[in-house]
Amino acid sequence: MTLNDSRILVVGAGLMGAGIAQVAAQAGHAVRLYDNRAGAAAAARDKLAQTLDGLVAKGKLSAEAAAATLARITPADQLTGEADLVVEAIVENLEIKRALFAELEALLPAEAVIATNTSSISVTALARGMQHPGRLVGMHFFNPVPLMKLVEVVSGLGTDPAVAQAVFELAGRWGKTAVHARSTPGFIVNRIARPYYAEALLLLQERAAAPELIDACLRAAGFRMGPCELMDLIGHDTNFAVTSSVFAANFFDRRFTPSLVQQELVDAGYFGRKSGRGFYRYPEGPPALPPVDIAVPSAVRLAVHGRGAVADRLFAAHPHATRVLDSDWIGLDIDGRHLRLTDGQRAAELPRGTAVFDLPLASGGDIAYAGDTDTAAWLTTLGLVPRQVADAPGLIVARTIAMLINEAADAVQQGVCDEAGADAAMKLGVNYPAGPFEWLARWDRRAVVALLDRLDQHHRGERYRVSPYLK
Repeated sequence: MTLNDSRILVVGAGLMGAGIAQVAAQAGHAVRLYDNRAGAAAAARDKLAQTLDGLVAKGKLSAEAAAATLARITPADQLTGEADLVVEAIVENLEIKRALFAELEALLPAEAVIATNTSSISVTALARGMQHPGRLVGMHFFNPVPLMKLVEVVSGLGTDPAVAQAVFELAGRWGKTAVHARSTPGFIVNRIARPYYAEALLLLQERAAAPELIDACLRAAGFRMGPCELMDLIGHDTNFAVTSSVFAANFFDRRFTPSLVQQELVDAGYFGRKSGRGFYRYPEGPPALPPVDIAVPSAVRLAVHGRGAVADRLFAAHPHATRVLDSDWIGLDIDGRHLRLTDGQRAAELPRGTAVFDLPLASGGDIAYAGDTDTAAWLTTLGLVPRQVADAPGLIVARTIAMLINEAADAVQQGVCDEAGADAAMKLGVNYPAGPFEWLARWDRRAVVALLDRLDQHHRGERYRVSPYLK
C-alpha cells in the first residue's frame, strides 16, 4: 500500500490543519482544506500565502515553489469523498471526532485512509463504531508543523499495519521523521516528557530551589528551555490539563500525579506568558542569577575516585591527583573531604565536609550542589558555576534525566515504541539535547537504578519505582 501520489483532504483549518496542508502541498499533493466555520479555510489559505511570501523574501523558498504550493491548496466549503487520505485536525473531543469519521465514511471509498492528529485521545477509542476501523491511524504532528520534524504514527488496536506503514513512509516523503507508536496515554512524547515538568514541580513544592535556578541548571545541561520557563510558555492551564489527562488515563498511577504548585497557579489565573504571569512575570521573564564568588581552598592531597566520564573529567582537570579506580563512589577526595557525584544519597547522610554535586552533562555552566561550600568550590576547576540548593536526593539534573530514562524504559517495556523511536521522538518532538537511551549509554544503568531506588526510599510511593526494562 502506498500514499505517495494521494489526494489529501485536511479537515480543520486552524494552526495545525493549515500547517499540515502546507507540508502536503509542498510535497506535491493536491490538497483540499475544509473547516466547518464559514470562510475559515479560505482565510487560512490567504494567511498561508503571506507566510510563503515571507519565506520567499528571506530567500528560504523560490517564488515558483511558493506559487506552486499555494496553487495546490483548494479551500472546500463542504466535505468530499474525493480523497485518498484524510488528515483530521479538529477540536480534541472524542465524540466530535467520532461524528466526523462517521460522516467521512459515508463519503469515502473503503480503501481511503483516515489519519487523526490527536495528541491525547486513544486511537483505539476513536475507531470504535467505524465501518472500517483498520483505516484509522494517528498522524500526530508537532507545532509549528512546517518546522517540527517529528510525526508520531500511532496505531490503535484495530489499525491495519499496512495503513500505519503507508503513513509512516508518506511522512518521510514529506520531509518528516516518523516514529511508530502504540496508542497508549500520551503516546511517546507527551508521556516520556512528564518527568521534565514533574521533577521541577516537586523540587519547588519541597522548596529545594527557586524556579530560575532549576531552569538555569537544566539549560546548562543542554535543554533549550528550563522546565519552569517552558511551562510558562506552554501555559499552566494546558500543561496541567495534559498531566491530569495522562494521570486519569493511567488509572491514577502515582508517577503521573499532578502538582499542587501548578494547581495553585491555574487557580490564580497565572497561566504564564499569555496571562503575563506564571513562575515569572512577563515580559521580563526569569531573573538573572547572582554571580558566584567562591575561592578554591588549598589542598595537599587530591584523589580522583571511580570510573566513567565524570571521573575522567576530574582527572583531566587534576592530572597530578591519585586515581582510585575501584572506589564505590565518583568524585574528588580533597584532604579527606569528599566532592561526590550524586548517587541519590543526601550530603547529610555522608561524612562531614562532603558536598554532592549534580550530573554535569556540559562542559560549563551552572550546576547544583548540596553540602559543604568549600568542598563544592572545587567544581570551578571543571569550569562549572556551583549553585547551592537544599539537600534533596538526586539534586536537579540527575533525578530529571534518571526519570526521563525510566519513563522511556517503561514505554519500551510496554511496547509503545522502541529505543530508537523514543530517542528520535524526544529530540525532534521537544528538542531534547539527547534521547533517553543516549543518556543511558553515556551514564550507567546500575547508577540510574541506584539513584531511582534512593529516591524511592526517600519519598516512599510508586513515583520512583524502577522500570523492569532497566532491571
